[in-house]
Amino acid sequence: MRKENYFDRSPCNQNAIDLFEGQWFSIMPDEMGVDSKGMGKLHDDARIHWAAEVLGGFRNKTVLELGPLEACHTGMIESAGAKSIRGIEGNADAYLRCLVVKELLNLKTARFELGNFVDFLREHEEVFDVGVASGVLYHMKNPVELIELLSRRVKSLFVWTHYYDADRIESKEHVRCKFSGSWAASHAGFEHSLYAYGYGEALSWKGFCGGGSESCNWMEKSEMLRAFEHFGFEIAGEKLEAEHVHGPAVWLALRNKKFA
Repeated sequence: MRKENYFDRSPCNQNAIDLFEGQWFSIMPDEMGVDSKGMGKLHDDARIHWAAEVLGGFRNKTVLELGPLEACHTGMIESAGAKSIRGIEGNADAYLRCLVVKELLNLKTARFELGNFVDFLREHEEVFDVGVASGVLYHMKNPVELIELLSRRVKSLFVWTHYYDADRIESKEHVRCKFSGSWAASHAGFEHSLYAYGYGEALSWKGFCGGGSESCNWMEKSEMLRAFEHFGFEIAGEKLEAEHVHGPAVWLALRNKKFA
């Protein structure tokens, strides 16, 4: 029982998890001996295994992870031998959950920083061997800017993101109702369309892990791929989750021709 910010039970991993009761998305590894009541098995995620296979692994590589959420992918990347991992998380509670998981998994090569990763990419010159952007691109107001900034900072890149597909979204009322129009946009000479997506009731969940605004903008897959190519990436691998419950999604492994 926790009272006035003190725990009166013996130290254990579950105490740290219970600090954020009701906020966890991730199911924790069995060996941690905890129940986070999460939904996703991110500590053994097929997407990260696939990215490692297609992009030549993480061993001895410097990794930039955008939006690490709860450090479960981070743990996978460290276990795969990464030289260093820099995780940039803008959600304060998610950042603290990353620190909890870092402690419980005893991560050694990962460093987490609290702040806006778009600003980080604008302001820093460091180049990383691998970028990991899982579940972040579709949360952007200006997704093409993120693609352009990443093209300056990473030699290879894994992306998992939702995308806009009118036919598939129309068939899912719980997804369709969150869209409120589209418009023509331009960034750094790249012309494209954006589709406004409102988070709605998801904003009231205390574990909310979307963007920092009440809405974001999705892209069509064809235009998103064209944007990556426009800014110097070539596609090394692609997998579709066209019938994903929250809207169609794609896995992308990309190599940056600027650093070839």
